Amino acid sequence: MNGITEHGLIDTSVVIALGRIEIKGLTGDVAVSALTLAELARGPATAVDGPSRARRQELAQIVESVFEVLSFDSTCARAFGRVCTGVVAAGRKPGGTRSVDLMIAATALAHELPLYTLNAADLLGLDDLVEIVDLSPRISS
Repeated sequence: MNGITEHGLIDTSVVIALGRIEIKGLTGDVAVSALTLAELARGPATAVDGPSRARRQELAQIVESVFEVLSFDSTCARAFGRVCTGVVAAGRKPGGTRSVDLMIAATALAHELPLYTLNAADLLGLDDLVEIVDLSPRISS
């Protein structure tokens, strides 16, 4: 894909790096999955100190108030089966630490949205199902 379209689903990796990614062209039609909110809700519980905990909590609150949140519903659950089939066909396992990423990809598939990520390598085998947009070239150190 050339550039960023005007709509899409951003995954947790993108949310965490929002201040360091060039997202010019990405408009208010951007959504997050409820699964991303769940991952962000876990963040404060795993923070090593008070300031980190506060930053993580603030990020979760900002994301929930700024972006449309798409539920992981029965349509997404069915799409998850297709996503797992694609991953298995690519010779990879759909379980373990990759499960939430794949469920977020299923959310994008169910809603027919491109998925913006910094972890495109984790989504190998899904190119025929979901438009995966790798934003890693746009991240600044």
